[in-house]
Amino acid sequence: MGGQPAGSPPPPGGATPINGQTNFTPPPPPPPPPPTKSQTYNRNEVNREVMGFFESGSRGLAEMVARAFHDLGQPSGFIKGNEAGGALVIGVRYGTGTLYLKGHKPVPVYWQSPSIGLDLGVNAGKVFTLVYGLTRPEEIFQRFPGVDGSIYILGGFGMNYQRTEGITLAPIRFGVGLRLGANVGYQDYTRTQEINPF
Repeated sequence: MGGQPAGSPPPPGGATPINGQTNFTPPPPPPPPPPTKSQTYNRNEVNREVMGFFESGSRGLAEMVARAFHDLGQPSGFIKGNEAGGALVIGVRYGTGTLYLKGHKPVPVYWQSPSIGLDLGVNAGKVFTLVYGLTRPEEIFQRFPGVDGSIYILGGFGMNYQRTEGITLAPIRFGVGLRLGANVGYQDYTRTQEINPF
């Protein structure tokens, strides 16, 4: 009585009849579509931002940007920031900056990371990170492991790729020397500055 008639198809979306009433459970929303060209930064926009940020027209810097565009295309955003770190085999790095995502307000971000390797020294400076595959600012707040074999060093500038769940980051640093070239680790992006890099 009052139930679903025999032989009728089940309710859509995983609904289940309970005491004659249908408890409707909607299907999960589809994933967001990848950014379109109108939601990404073109080569001229990125060059203007990165050259002004580092106050340099270095060939090495231009090559870093060209490499990222060749490998990954147009970024959906970028992070301008500063960081400091040091290492004696086990290293740490802390940074603070602002995420600029096309179509969204700028968002403050912090990052910290440990590293292990043939790593010795102290460094501090600016970092400009190209952001790919990010559609919402809150997606930045997670851990990004480094991608093996993605380290590039030229003209005093260094870049490597960090990737997780379809999002790729390409931080460009100046004067990093062997700190970039001989360590492995991850980078954790957070809403507040954290002391523990692990």
